[in-house]
This record gives sequence, structure tokens and C-alpha cells, in this order.
Amino acid sequence: MSVQSTGSRSARNANATWRNWAGNVTASPVRTVAPSTTEGLAEVVRRAAADGLRVKAAGTGHSFTAAAVTDGVLIRPDRLTGIRSVDRAAGTVTVAAGTPLKELNTALAAQGLSLTNMGDITEQTVSGAVSTGTHGTGRDSAAIAAQIRGLELVLADGSVLRCSPDENPEVFAAARLGLGALGVLTEITFAVEPEFLLTAREEPMTFDRVTGGFDQLVAENEHFEFYWFPHTDGCNTKRNNRSAGPARPLPRMRGWIDDELLSNGVFQAVCSLGRAVPATVPGVARVSSRALSARTYTDIPFKVFTSPRRVRFLEMEYAIPRAALVPALRELKAMVERSRFKVSFPVEVRTAPADDIPLSTASGRESAYVAVHMYRGTPHEGYFSAVERIMAAHEGRPHWGKLHSRDAGHLAEVYPRFGEFTALRDRLDPDRVFGNDYLRRVLGD
Repeated sequence: MSVQSTGSRSARNANATWRNWAGNVTASPVRTVAPSTTEGLAEVVRRAAADGLRVKAAGTGHSFTAAAVTDGVLIRPDRLTGIRSVDRAAGTVTVAAGTPLKELNTALAAQGLSLTNMGDITEQTVSGAVSTGTHGTGRDSAAIAAQIRGLELVLADGSVLRCSPDENPEVFAAARLGLGALGVLTEITFAVEPEFLLTAREEPMTFDRVTGGFDQLVAENEHFEFYWFPHTDGCNTKRNNRSAGPARPLPRMRGWIDDELLSNGVFQAVCSLGRAVPATVPGVARVSSRALSARTYTDIPFKVFTSPRRVRFLEMEYAIPRAALVPALRELKAMVERSRFKVSFPVEVRTAPADDIPLSTASGRESAYVAVHMYRGTPHEGYFSAVERIMAAHEGRPHWGKLHSRDAGHLAEVYPRFGEFTALRDRLDPDRVFGNDYLRRVLGD
């Protein structure tokens, strides 16, 4: 490794291979760099463009798509981390783009602050999370990208652009969820609020009870989600609502048993068994759904919203109009029941309010999310394709960081502001310095 004057650390090994978290995507860039400053990153982009190389930034690789793949220059964010400033009066925090969400959450908690909403996995960098549309579930609070109040972006010519609702607003509107197609994010300013408490109420319900009462469950809770276990009529529901306290965290042993032993250790063994002997999957699913028990606890937000995920899998997720969720989910259940698919992972259902981000899966409409998973190494193509057909028939929009087969032609039909984004891309990166095969498929050329 050598330290360059640009403030970047570079590994010039053409054989160095980058892999994503799930192991289904690899890249072999000409060179990999780790800038420590915005100026250093800008110089990396200028040099790459001069050498005729394409540039992509890769975070922790939690995307299941090839969004970060490049055969040119791969930018790693390992040295662009940490909180840069906190403005309590404005209710904002500015953070370097390579900061993992788990580190941001911990640092904010130390200052008595929190994001309003978040997803359930925190391994991603903040730039990777917002660029692919990471979201949680919420009646009124939207995805992480909707909480952005400002950002800094290195463009294809190496210039640095600061954006907010008042400064370069047209770029700000799109770059909050930019797929890495407009430039490389170097810092992000998020809206934050004083830390609060959430009470989580988790309990099993039948599929018919959840779907029959879905609208009421969403309306009565700030954050509602549920998991349906294929091959069964069992679901596990989770309702998170703000609480005046006091805090009542899960007892250490109960938390370890539920979140580490059962959700990771035992589940890993169950998935391995299902991969080796698929016929065991339905029976194990029925036992698992019946073994669920209710629990209630109160804690600070990131300890309620998030949970460890150590079992590796492949995932596809679609956003559909919220009103279409129940019929679409019933179609999915019927499809699984009449098929030969053996699905060991539960189907996850969440919601989000409409937002104003051009490529957000919730852009302009209240949305429900249906996420399906398969254990890594298990054939997934048939199951995912069957689910995708159902979701596409309900005006589905695929999660940008998860597996799907849609292309620019389809996406232009389901995103009313798709042309607004691609026109901005043509202006900011006409030579496709930040392009790759994935972006060519989903955005066109």
C-alpha cells in the first residue's frame, strides 16, 4: 500500500477482487483507492477520467445487485468516516459518507440524538444506504434518504458540488437516492431529533388476522411490520410506538436467546438443513411459526429498529401501492402453496408514506414493501421470478439494492419522474464516468 499526495491510499493490484456481503457479486478493478478527504477523492475521479477509466464507490457490499461493480477504479470509503458537525439548533448532523450506520447510531446516542426512522440492518455505510433506498417501516416517517437535509457530491469532472433545498435544489432532489449515477457522495447532512424511547410489541398472529386487519394495524401504530412464514398460516408482528418510558430493555439473556441463538445460530442450522434436504423445509417452518412467543420491551430507537443479521442470504424486495398489499400477498401465498418451492425464510412486509424523491420506491405514493429471501447457495431464481411477476402486475417498483430483472423501459413506466433523473444524469455525467452494466440496464444508456 502506498500513500499518495491526494490523501488516498491505493492498491494497484489488477487481480484484487471485491465481493459483496452475500457473495453473489464480484469485481476486479484496475485499482482500488481509499481517499481520506473530499479533495483526495476529487483527484481520484479526475485521474480516472484522464486515464479513461470508470469509477464506482463501494461501501460494505450489502447490495445484492452489481450497482458498485467496476473494471476501472473502485473507491472504498473506509477513511471517509465520522461525524463532522452537529447543529442542535437546526436539528441536523453532518457525517462523512463512508460512516457505517451502526457507528452513526452509536455516536448519535452518545450525544442524546437519533434518526427518526431506520432500517433493520445497520452494516451499510450511510452513502450506500441512501443511494440504494434503504428504508424501515413507518406510518408517517419515511426512508433514510427522505431524512437528508444536505449533501456533498464529487462530479464526473472532479468538481465538488454542495446541495440542499436552497443550494442546487434540482441536484439535491435526485441525488438523495442517486444509485451512484450522478457522482460520489462525500458527506451527508441528516435531520436528527432528541433521543426518544420506543416500545416494541411483538406477537404471533395468523395470516388471515394480519391481512384482514392490516389497514387498522398500520393506522394505529407509528411503525408496523410483519413476517409471514411460507408453508404455514403463521406470522410474527412487530409494533413500535414512542413511549414516555421508563426504558425496559430486553433482559440480556432473553435478547441473546432470541436475537443471537434463535435468529442467527439456530436459524443458520435450519437453513443449512433446508438447503441439503429441501423436503424438511415446510415441516420446520410449521414448527418455527408455532414456537413464536410474544414479547414487549422499551429502549432507544436503534436498539428497537435494528437487529443482527448473520445468516447470509439473497433478497428481492418490491414496493407496491399500499392498497395493493393484501391482494398481492394472498396471491404470493397461493403461488407458494401450489408450487414446489421450499422457502425457509419468512416474507417481510413493511410500509412507508409517500415522499418526493424521484427514484424513491415510495415516490409520490404510499407504499407497502414485500421482501423475499433465500438462503445463500439455495436455488432462488424460480421463486424470485414467480414473486416478481406478481409484484410487477401490481405496479411494483424493485428495491434498487436487491435482486430483480427489471430494465429502464419498465422502470420508466412505474416512476413518473424517471425522465427527470435520467436528464440530470445526462447533464452531470454525459460520458458515464460513473456508469456500469447495472446502471445501463436500469437507467438506459
